[in-house]
Amino acid sequence: MPVPPSVSDEQLIEALLAAAVAAGRATLEIYRAGFTVTQKADQSPVTAADHASEKIILEHLAQLAPKVPVVAEEAAAAGSMPQVGEEFFLVDPLDGTKEFIHRRGEFTVNIALVRHRMPALGVVYAPTSGALYAGDVAAKRAFRCSHPADAATPGPREPLRVRAAPTAGITAVVSRSHSTPETESYLRHYAVSERISVGSSLKFCLVAAGEADLYPRLGPTMEWDTAAGHAVLAAAGGTVLAPDGAPLAYGKPGFRNSFFIASGTLTPVPLAA
Repeated sequence: MPVPPSVSDEQLIEALLAAAVAAGRATLEIYRAGFTVTQKADQSPVTAADHASEKIILEHLAQLAPKVPVVAEEAAAAGSMPQVGEEFFLVDPLDGTKEFIHRRGEFTVNIALVRHRMPALGVVYAPTSGALYAGDVAAKRAFRCSHPADAATPGPREPLRVRAAPTAGITAVVSRSHSTPETESYLRHYAVSERISVGSSLKFCLVAAGEADLYPRLGPTMEWDTAAGHAVLAAAGGTVLAPDGAPLAYGKPGFRNSFFIASGTLTPVPLAA
């Protein structure tokens, strides 16, 4: 079932922002207080913060659009994978768990709405810095603001737009914890003047903000890892392309992504090159 027609996309964005900040507060409390790390069935790490954040987000979404399916990382890990149609939510309650565990602070809360297999709306919240990003793809509206977890209200919203790729050399953003030899080989196609290593979906947000030009991901990801950041980047004028050069689509079997290249105005070298 789709989002109720009485709820506009502008109202949806505001509701998703509120959900992300509330969930982010919970993750930050656990981050500061201390936590234990356990292993999921796939041997990936998980903490109480992942579960607390997801619970809050699911409660918000149930009030906002109770009939829209939600694919959420921890529920999926526990075997709850709903059937999805033309419209569904993707939730990563704590993207960058390794950064969380190692106390590097580069973790985010990600919530996205997918329509017709493409991200339509997305919010990304980084609790440690208070950076809050949002994108409405159809409206071509992306913005960020500062909303510290302990603040009642956010700061002013700054529009985001991708930048023209510098002729003297591009800035590439790569995963801090998941770089691969294939990624290093791919980057040799470009004149890279600067590299930024950062965790979580903040990589998409740096390209959307015009602070980087290229984010290649030649390693495995899940759709909940990418959908919110993808929406922010697409709303800011960027692209996320699959290996065949088509836009990265969602609702794939198992919600698993192929490799992808995210960029601003730069036309990326095809992955087959």
